[in-house]
Amino acid sequence: MLETLKIYGRPRLLAILGMGFASGLPLALTGATLALWLADAQVSLKEIGLFALVAVSYNFKFLWAPLIDRLAIPVLTAGLGRRRSWALTFQAGIALSLIGLSQTDPAAAPVWTALMAVLVAFFSASQDIVIDAYRVELLLAEEQGAGAAATQFGYRLGMIASGAGALYAAEAWGWSVAYLVMAALMLIGMATVLATPEPRVERPPRGGFAQTVLAPFRDFARHSGWIGILIFVLLYKMADAVAGHYAGPLYLSLGFSKIEIANISKVFGVIATIVGVALGGALVYRFGTFKTLLIGALLQMGSNAMYVVQALAGHDLTVLTLTIAFEQIAGGIGSAAFVAYLSALCSRAYTATQYALLSALAAFARNFFVSAGGAAAEWLGWFWFFVASVGLPLPGLVLLAWLMVRARVRADLAEETV
Repeated sequence: MLETLKIYGRPRLLAILGMGFASGLPLALTGATLALWLADAQVSLKEIGLFALVAVSYNFKFLWAPLIDRLAIPVLTAGLGRRRSWALTFQAGIALSLIGLSQTDPAAAPVWTALMAVLVAFFSASQDIVIDAYRVELLLAEEQGAGAAATQFGYRLGMIASGAGALYAAEAWGWSVAYLVMAALMLIGMATVLATPEPRVERPPRGGFAQTVLAPFRDFARHSGWIGILIFVLLYKMADAVAGHYAGPLYLSLGFSKIEIANISKVFGVIATIVGVALGGALVYRFGTFKTLLIGALLQMGSNAMYVVQALAGHDLTVLTLTIAFEQIAGGIGSAAFVAYLSALCSRAYTATQYALLSALAAFARNFFVSAGGAAAEWLGWFWFFVASVGLPLPGLVLLAWLMVRARVRADLAEETV
């Protein structure tokens, strides 16, 4: 076991950890943390739900991913390499957009807040295109599972920084300073990229529109049952996205202060994140990706059920601790398996485009499905809203069962052929 854990000390895995942090940091700042800011500014739940649409870039990033896969940035690419130059450019864009967002007032001028959040999301989605490809290309085949776990660990540390960390800063100095601090934290991602070598990988063949844009999608269609795979990717994280976006407004409505939420997120949330990601990586290594995806989906149903318990318990710090801990563990396990699964689907010649397509589908739940949740929460109330969310993983579970049966049949046929 100790020998297995030593893999996380390799420089490549540490680099992936830092990049995961940079990738996870902006997400909450246009999602859950922004929702808390809006709730604190007395913005209505319906409007908070609509604000989920500011992150629409995550859904369509596959449209410009082929350009990032092929094009160079004058001067920068020659000195830094294609992946590193694009990553640094987008990271600088995130930092500057966060500075702009910090200067808006969602209560007085919500349109400007939304526009700046759109910019943050665009640069963040574009950064993800590069970092996801960077991870797949940088790691050896035997490191991909550990890389998925390291990515998720770093990603969740970034989300904790932009969640609990932003709440601490907002309570002490206000939301404007909180977002300025988050902008400064993007320097961690930039330093990681500068310290990491450019990966050496197979380049896509040169050509016109067909090779640049269409070839990655034709290549992905080589997967048997690829339409079913895409639908599964779309649905798997839906329950996690819906519950996560509205958890903050739920906590505030129950009377929890920003400090209480941050304290429990920081202490128990960090521990639960470490446990969840470590368990996810170990389960993928021990039982394989599909079984771990199944475990993660079932745990997500339990995690959403904890929000029902929280709604009934009201302002109860013990229940809040259990709710956050359960959510982090369940999310860590499911996410580690999900990233490993998406990485395995990608061709090395078209890594950025194909991973962008898959992760964009996963982000669809985080944006469009979540955007309708505010109206549903106002209509149903928190209790029945989260009761309904418990059933959200079921469509994904049905597709997962289908994928597992197909994988088993293919394995049996391969054994018979041998």
